[in-house]
Amino acid sequence: MKGFWADKKVTVTGGAGFLGQHMVKRLERMGAQVYVPRQRDYNLTALDACVTCLLEHPTEILIHAAAYYGGIGINVTQPATLYYRNLVMGANIYEAARLAKVGKVVAIGTACSYPGYLEGHLKEEDLWAGPCHASVVNYGLTKKMLAVQGVAYKKQYGLDSIHLILTNLYGPGDSYNPDRSHVVAALVRKWVEAEAANTPSVEVWGTGKPVREFIYVEDCADAIILAAQSYNDVNTPLNIGTGVGTTIRELAETVHDVSGYRGKMTWNTDKPDGAMMKVLDTTRLTAALGGWTPPTSLREGLNKTIDWYRANKAMADTKW
Repeated sequence: MKGFWADKKVTVTGGAGFLGQHMVKRLERMGAQVYVPRQRDYNLTALDACVTCLLEHPTEILIHAAAYYGGIGINVTQPATLYYRNLVMGANIYEAARLAKVGKVVAIGTACSYPGYLEGHLKEEDLWAGPCHASVVNYGLTKKMLAVQGVAYKKQYGLDSIHLILTNLYGPGDSYNPDRSHVVAALVRKWVEAEAANTPSVEVWGTGKPVREFIYVEDCADAIILAAQSYNDVNTPLNIGTGVGTTIRELAETVHDVSGYRGKMTWNTDKPDGAMMKVLDTTRLTAALGGWTPPTSLREGLNKTIDWYRANKAMADTKW
């Protein structure tokens, strides 16, 4: 794979973010010439800025990982901001890419683009089987539109692109700010703080029965880079995940065990569970990437994550 990326000019929007930083490190190790546009230099919600960026920094492969996102809280308090920033960034990136004659666009999507009331192992052909869940529609739908734009720009302009649908990420470099964090980061922070303070118990919402899927961020970065090199079907998105379901109870118990916390864990069953099962089908992923599967187990990934969080807590708690 290093031969493919040697001296390849690659631009990674969001390259300083949680996922992006891991992709950038890997690409640079493989010899790519990587450029990461920063908001202070190029505002991606302005088309002129996007075009200028790609003309000033010509690129063969553009990975669009920039996003404005967060947990349920930010979906409630900033629905318009989520919608506008992500929709406009995506539209601008594709238009600028075709004007600047970029070779290939790799659009980073999200599993919350899948129909909100569809459960089980979600296949790529299920993407249009219904609307996004109301709680995340303002974000999920904007990412879904990237898949539409990719097909349209291929038909009219010949622009090559692929759309990757990511499951839940966790790992070093994530935000542990309550306004932006997702479930793994929120649980890790809760347990690490409980262990440090020697509090008697930790409360978790719901019954713990829902099944979700979690991929270690470094594994996800590897999958995206492999897909950028070898996957070329603009008409069919590609799931990026483990294909392995984990109950929220199993997740919490693993965090509990790995953290070293010895207090009790209690469940507030008055809180809602949400959908009972959401896991991505990874059949196409494994075939497209030559048999690749994520190598990091949940326990191993949580161990690395908790170690990183303890060493970087002050920064991580206020990030983004």
